[in-house]
Amino acid sequence: MEQTNKLKNSKEVIQYLATQFPNCFSTEGEAKPLKIGIFQDLAERLKEDEKVSNTVLRSALRQYTSSWRYLHGVKVGSKRVDLDGVEGAEIEQEHVEHAQKTLKESKDKAFANKKAQAEKADKNKAAARKPKADFKRTSKPKTSDSKPAAEQKPIEKIDSKDLVAGKEVRVLVGKTPMPGQISEVTKDGIAVTLKSGMLVKVKAEHIVA
Repeated sequence: MEQTNKLKNSKEVIQYLATQFPNCFSTEGEAKPLKIGIFQDLAERLKEDEKVSNTVLRSALRQYTSSWRYLHGVKVGSKRVDLDGVEGAEIEQEHVEHAQKTLKESKDKAFANKKAQAEKADKNKAAARKPKADFKRTSKPKTSDSKPAAEQKPIEKIDSKDLVAGKEVRVLVGKTPMPGQISEVTKDGIAVTLKSGMLVKVKAEHIVA
């Protein structure tokens, strides 16, 4: 027994109607206005056709008659056709106006949706182009150990007789000798004014050339 494949959606039904009734239905170009009450004619003609149910047929007709190409065909001077393409009554002005109104509303809605989608796409593109935060690692500041080459001369002990006020010397502060000038020599220690302006008092062994 041959198995019948039922048509499941409006698009398939419309394509099927265009093959069964080519003088009435079409899938391309401007559609012809349909005879009023054509659903009953279709239901009668297709009552033995197991491919098409009345429910899907009604839905397909609704989609067909609300399409832009069909609404374009509903105009002054056009005549409705039956399933065999035979022309009948001329389109009434009231129906023409209704078709034009429906067409305008449908197009306005479609254009509004298209515009909204385009704006959304533009926002997404702008967000994608936005520069990311710069996480480049900054260079570490130079520590006190990074001294000019002139100050990196070898550490040499200074003769005690040279420890006099006004003498340019270096003071061992931590591991790094700091340049300065002897301000005063006393029994308690030697006062040195560093280049930074700070006055320190140190023992003689902490002073180098």
